[in-house]
Amino acid sequence: MINQTNIHYQHNNQTFESLLLSPANHSGKLPALLMTPNWLGITEEAINLAKKQVQKGYIVLITDLYGKTIRPKNNQEAADAMTPLKNDRQEMRKRMNLALNKLLEQPNVDQQKIAAFGFCFGGGCCLELARSGADIKAVISFHGNLDTPDTKDAQQIKASILAMNGANDPTIPESQINDFFKEMKSAPHIDWQFINYGRAVHGFTDETANEPGFKQYNKKVSKRSFTAMNTLLDELFK
Repeated sequence: MINQTNIHYQHNNQTFESLLLSPANHSGKLPALLMTPNWLGITEEAINLAKKQVQKGYIVLITDLYGKTIRPKNNQEAADAMTPLKNDRQEMRKRMNLALNKLLEQPNVDQQKIAAFGFCFGGGCCLELARSGADIKAVISFHGNLDTPDTKDAQQIKASILAMNGANDPTIPESQINDFFKEMKSAPHIDWQFINYGRAVHGFTDETANEPGFKQYNKKVSKRSFTAMNTLLDELFK
């Protein structure tokens, strides 16, 4: 059984509603994950992904980045909600850190075992959380954007970084990958990995994605990428 609880908080006169999932009937501290979904926000698909990690013994908080009253129903609404935030990375970082703080407030969370993971837009948000200097163990991005306005912020990264990309993803040009490599190398202290999955495009973990050549689920690559994430978390937490 899995418990689900809505977590409400205020920011700039706006109410946010993130979703906390945890194993039922569990006492004691557990490792915890901040999950940031794709641009559609908190959907049934996102909840199902979170549940898979809860079944592995994690507490998961699914981040609400848009606000309680903004729940995109289609790609156009998602783009309208996402774009202002993607263009304001400082605000993005504030909202990510607010959600992280709410996760840290939960009584059964082991504060020494915290990581963040995200998908597409959410993956890029998690990388910005790392660049903000968040003191967590790891940040994992699945087919997320890699760019950032100021690469010098890499000096603030404390988390181990795992970025996973579809080698044929048309939304992530080679120049963006190269800039990410330069950014990571500019801060020699960072523990980072980048995995480029051959024959995969954007959204390779999204079981609803079916736009060949652009955004498409890839069962084999999805499985490999979650294995990579959980291998890193096992290494850092255990």
